[in-house]
Amino acid sequence: MMPARWKEPVKINAPVSGDVRVDGPFAALVVLMDEWPDLRGAGYVRARSFCRAAIAGRKDAEEAREIFVIAAKEANLLH
Repeated sequence: MMPARWKEPVKINAPVSGDVRVDGPFAALVVLMDEWPDLRGAGYVRARSFCRAAIAGRKDAEEAREIFVIAAKEANLLH
């Protein structure tokens, strides 16, 4: 099965890698695990949960995108 992709990618400024184009829940989960500045924040925890659920087919990928964008805004990572 192909990983789910978002209709529109999210562009963030990651602390380690710089400019990153996140195109789906799997890529978002990698960023959340490897690049996120605060691993304890509520937005981070919610985004991680939604991305995992989207990968498993329990949540819609676009819903996971919305939650990821909210978390990225809270972490000041959006362009």
